[in-house]
Amino acid sequence: MGRITVRRAVEKVTVGSDPVRRIDSLAAEEPLEIRVAGAPLAVTMRTPGHDVELAAGFLVSEGVIGAAAEFRSAIHCGGPGAGGEINEYNVLDVALAPGVRPPSPDAARNFYTTSSCGLCGKASIDAVRTVSRFDVREDPVTVAPERIVALPDRLRAGQAVFDKTGGLHAAGLFDGASGELLVLREDVGRHNAVDKVIGWALLQERLPLRGAVLQVSGRASFELVQKAVMAGIPVLSAVSAPSSLAAELADEAGLTLLGFVRGDHFNAYSRADRVRVAVPEGPSPV
Repeated sequence: MGRITVRRAVEKVTVGSDPVRRIDSLAAEEPLEIRVAGAPLAVTMRTPGHDVELAAGFLVSEGVIGAAAEFRSAIHCGGPGAGGEINEYNVLDVALAPGVRPPSPDAARNFYTTSSCGLCGKASIDAVRTVSRFDVREDPVTVAPERIVALPDRLRAGQAVFDKTGGLHAAGLFDGASGELLVLREDVGRHNAVDKVIGWALLQERLPLRGAVLQVSGRASFELVQKAVMAGIPVLSAVSAPSSLAAELADEAGLTLLGFVRGDHFNAYSRADRVRVAVPEGPSPV
């Protein structure tokens, strides 16, 4: 899998036995500098692969673009400094379509985002309440509970790199009506995985993602709720807990936020009306 995984010698230690030296596969983690028209915008720690989708999704999340026609092209280039440097494919320069306003210099992150935090460098909570051009509040989608509880296993079944490394998050987009898996991406950063699926949707001209369910492998943070809202995704489902701010933003935006989706149960933290519960047939209670 190339730079997606890295092989490294380790010693496997078992209590009561001699250590065994073996080769293990690790999830690759490298910086990606995202530039727009040559101007640095952000640096994120990511798993190499689907970098154009990652940059496109990031720009959607930041409110810079919201349609495929606004994204012209992207190219990997060498690092900062003089020409002639080896291209390690860790710098991606994005060209926006003519007439699309580039991000303000003030939007550039003051420092890099780690693989666990997509909001590092933001000055304040007010700065991340980006206004979306899509309104998820009016999305009429409903999803059966049986379909919701099946999503984590379906997501896990598609994690080919996780099987080799055990060290990647995943995000998958599902059609709420049919349950069809639209796209799945893995990354060391949960926010990167989400940006990659949103970037895929942008490049496929599928924004806003009306009727879609975003399933993530970890917790539901404020940043993931924001990214879902910015892409017009009405339902966000997570196998772990949401934060209080995530639930607050979901309620404010009209997004259905589901957490602890495990086994045959889950919690609905906002807009539970979209979770369609079948009413058993029979005589009405007296």
